[in-house]
Amino acid sequence: MRRAIVIVLDSLGVGAAADADAYGDRGADTLGHIVEACAAGRANSNRRAGRLSVPELTSLGLLDAAQEARGAALPAQMPASRTGRFGYAAERSRGKDTPSGHWEMMGLPVEFDWGYFPDTQPCFSRELTDALIRRGDIGGILGNRHASGTQIVAELGEEHLRTLHPIVYTSGDSVLQIAAHEERFGLERLYALCQVARELVDAYRIARVIARPFVGEAGSSFVRTGNRRDLATPPHGPTLLDIVQAAGGEVICVGKVADIFAHRGVTRTIKAHGNRAVMDRLLEAMSAAPDRSLLFANCVDFDTNFGHRRDVSGYAGALEEFDACIPPLRAVMRPGDVAVITADHGCDPTFPGSDHTREYIPVLAFGESVSPGPIGKRYGFADIGQSLAGHLGLPALAHGVSFLQSDRACAASPDHSR
Repeated sequence: MRRAIVIVLDSLGVGAAADADAYGDRGADTLGHIVEACAAGRANSNRRAGRLSVPELTSLGLLDAAQEARGAALPAQMPASRTGRFGYAAERSRGKDTPSGHWEMMGLPVEFDWGYFPDTQPCFSRELTDALIRRGDIGGILGNRHASGTQIVAELGEEHLRTLHPIVYTSGDSVLQIAAHEERFGLERLYALCQVARELVDAYRIARVIARPFVGEAGSSFVRTGNRRDLATPPHGPTLLDIVQAAGGEVICVGKVADIFAHRGVTRTIKAHGNRAVMDRLLEAMSAAPDRSLLFANCVDFDTNFGHRRDVSGYAGALEEFDACIPPLRAVMRPGDVAVITADHGCDPTFPGSDHTREYIPVLAFGESVSPGPIGKRYGFADIGQSLAGHLGLPALAHGVSFLQSDRACAASPDHSR
């Protein structure tokens, strides 16, 4: 029996990519800076203290991959041996966003430019906002600028409750986000408004519209709920998800993954709020998933709760909590299973601003059939999809070089990093 498991530690970059300058991200290093902050005592809190302790990820080769990617040693003790294949990958896609990262790792690089809203006030055109207000049957909007989601809700949430005008904002990503009170504005009304926005922003080449429901009655008590919904534009070509489904296999997506692919190629969607819930639901799905299944999970807390909020201690604590999930994961893996732990972009919590950072991502592969060792630098996230396609006995993808079908440290492939 052969199955593939992919777990995305959303935003866990391992060092500035070769082209980071072009994105204003020189010096970004999500994991490296977290490790350094922990070693220096700058990431202590009531939740955690001391050096970063991720023995399972370290055994798989995470810190080895990070050291090679950043070109400098980390203040951490390294184990004598490794239990997985480890390396790092450069992004071929032009963005540093969630859809580009996920699509590329499933074999579909995004080699065109997404549309972005300018960092001005207002950031949306009058034509767009007028159409959203008219078609969405709302009295007006609040926000209309680049912002951190939690900050803008804290700032404008009370006005939203008085007026019921939704909070509409964007970021450095190709995205339009709409926040509204889950009870007072209404969850279904928010989803319907986001569907209108999705149709309107197609002309702007915007990758995602995100519904951001929240609850609470005052600025200090507003909390976003787990009923987020991502409305993504569909992938522009086939991905590994489509190929698995066409071959009669199961594609089981946990967390926000199905939304990212606009539910294309997905046979089962499992919603879960929070990293622990994502991992619990993934393990439950693995217990019954048949042969030739692709199980695909995204642990979004790293990005949403800690990267964007520039919370170093919280990010470190979340990594330590995830690390404890690896032994139970191994326990439910079957002899023919291959698991890959990776990321989709960076979001360095020590970096200025609150946007994603253009970084290399870690690639950690393990399972009974996977011989441990380095796979070096991968010239494209699509090497992940290509490797899993081969593992599942499927036709080769259009992009990527497998790191599973050869014991060589790193198969030759052209350097697509810019």
